Amino acid sequence: MGMFDFFKRADIDRGVEEYRAQSGGVLLDVRTREEYLQGHIPGSENLDVQEIQKAPSLLPDKEVPLFVYCHSGARSGQAAFMLKKMGYTNVTNIGGIMDYHGQIER
Repeated sequence: MGMFDFFKRADIDRGVEEYRAQSGGVLLDVRTREEYLQGHIPGSENLDVQEIQKAPSLLPDKEVPLFVYCHSGARSGQAAFMLKKMGYTNVTNIGGIMDYHGQIER
C-alpha cells in the first residue's frame, strides 16, 4: 500500500462489474429506505447502516460475497467494517452511488 492509497476512492463502477461477475454475490445498499427508493443500482438489496445488526437474519451465509455501497462511500465503509466484525468474510466497500455511471432504478 502506497502513501496515497488512503485517499483513493472506491471505484463503484468496477465494484458493480465484480458483483455481476460473481455468482451468488449480494449488492448491498446501506442508505436509508427513502434514499434507496429515490434511486438505486438495479439488483441491489437495501439494509440501512443503522440496522446493520439485522444482517445475520437477512444474510445467514457469512461467506457470501457482499458488495456494499451508499451515497458517498462513508456509510458503506462503516457498514463493511461492522459486517466484518460480525464474521462476514467477503465484504467489499465499493463506494458511493454519486460516482456511479450506470443505470439507476427508481
